Formats: sequence, C-alpha cells, structure tokens
Amino acid sequence: MFLLLLFLLVLNINVSSGVNYSLETHYTVVTGIPSVPDFWAQTIIENVIIGYFDSKINQFESEQEWMKNLGENYVKDQTKNYQQFTEILKEILKIVKKKHNDTGGVHTLQQICSCSMDDETGIHFSPVGRSAYDGTDMILEMKNVGLVAAMEQAAVIKQKLDGAHDFCMYCHSLECDKWLQEYIYYGNSSLQRKVPPQVSLLQTDSSSPVVCHATGFYPDKVNISWQKDGQDLHEDVDVGETLPNHDGTFQKRAKLKVTADVWKKNQFTCVVEHKSGDPIHMILTEEKIRTNSAGTASSTS
Repeated sequence: MFLLLLFLLVLNINVSSGVNYSLETHYTVVTGIPSVPDFWAQTIIENVIIGYFDSKINQFESEQEWMKNLGENYVKDQTKNYQQFTEILKEILKIVKKKHNDTGGVHTLQQICSCSMDDETGIHFSPVGRSAYDGTDMILEMKNVGLVAAMEQAAVIKQKLDGAHDFCMYCHSLECDKWLQEYIYYGNSSLQRKVPPQVSLLQTDSSSPVVCHATGFYPDKVNISWQKDGQDLHEDVDVGETLPNHDGTFQKRAKLKVTADVWKKNQFTCVVEHKSGDPIHMILTEEKIRTNSAGTASSTS
C-alpha cells in the first residue's frame, strides 16, 4: 500500500477512464529510499490492482483468484517482461539524473502505459504512454511510433527507448490489447459484479462538517451529492476523491459545511448514485448521525 500511495503522490498524471474497460501498467524506479524496492510495477484494470512486481521479490504476482486460469506461462512471461523493464528504466533514470546534475536524494522515474476497450467497438488502439521525472511530465503522449517531448531531457529518453524497442510501444502493439481481452474473458464475473454502497452520516462534533460516507461499492464510479429541500446544493459542499478499500471495493465522501441550526431548519439529503441499484437518499437528522445507519434505496423523485 505504501508503494501505491508513493506512486500516486509523486506522479501527477491523469489517464482518461471514460470507457467501459481500461488497462494500465504503472512502472516506477526510485533512488534514495533503501527501505523500498528500487523498481516496482502494477497492472491495473478498472482501478483494481491485478498484478504486482518489484525488484526485491523479482517475480510477478497475480492479485486476483481468477488469474490462475491464465496458466503458468502467463506468470513466467510477465516476470520476464518486468525484469527487462527494470533494467531499461534504471538506465534511463541514471541518464536523466546526470542531465539534471542530481547526484543524491530521492528521485523517481515513472511510466504509465494504457489501452482501453468498450462494449460496442472493441479495442481502441490509441497507445498512451506517459513518463515523469520527480513528478514532472517528460513524455506527454505517444501515437503509433511518435513521442512528444515536454522538456529537453525527453529527447534523451526517446533515443534510449527507441534503442530498447520502446518498451511502452512494445507493451501496446504486442501485449496491452491482447491482455485486456484475456482479463475481461477470465475475470468477467469479478469485473462485472455490482456491489452497492453502504452509506453513513458522520460528524466529529456539533461544529464540524457532516460527512456523507459511501463505502464497500464496486465498480468505482459513484456520484455523491447533497440536496437542500430537494434542490441540488453546490456551495458548502466538498466532494472527495474515490479511494480504494483493502478488499477491492471503493469508498468516497462528501462534506456538508453548514451549522446545526441551519440544517435543523431545512431538509438536507445526501444522494448516492451507483450502477448497482436505485439512488440512496439519506436525510440528515440527529438520529442518523448518531447511529450512522445505512440508507435505503429509493427512486429519484
């Protein structure tokens, strides 16, 4: 979990997820932190980690039970690929550090490769490869065999990647689309499952914001909003990011910043919309805050 949080904190890269299925592979090389591996990678489908590799274990590990159906060769092939990427990225990081005159401290080189698919048109083969050094974009986008430089050092990386058969291009042209279809086939029952959220109203004390907390839902896409007397409320509302739970489900929260005397004189309702069922309406009352009881599904009026 620490490695995932470090990756998300250091790398400020957004990958579009406006399709039914998306597959991403995250690669990270780090120097200056002896307690963690100097290379690790994660395979992620629909924001769920399904595979992991790092330079200490030096072995690809499947994170989902259904992946056993992919066979022994799958693990061997993935291990070989990640071992190759380890050496490539380590070498590139050395070059970039030298160009920056960075000799010590913590430094990172990170790469995201992704592809996507929807139910109607199949694979969308538009390779996306993103790189960052210490959180700064270096290679913004890859279309076919072209790389776009976002800073001077990107030209050095481009040359190195081209010489190594451009591992991100290799990932897409030979592997990404193939494995996305394989994962969907073997993991369909898991990926297609719909788990409804459990909704609670939380408050630290009478002067703190009221938090509408939805957790335990799958898939990750959910909408949480607050209403005042039946009308959508945007002011005084702070909606957080969707975060993963340890069991593969997700959680999200929305804070309502109003005083008790205000919400007691009006009807404030938290509305949670998820594809698992009808919207959940949680009316804000003192009793609901104390008990944190789950809301019941009801149709939108």
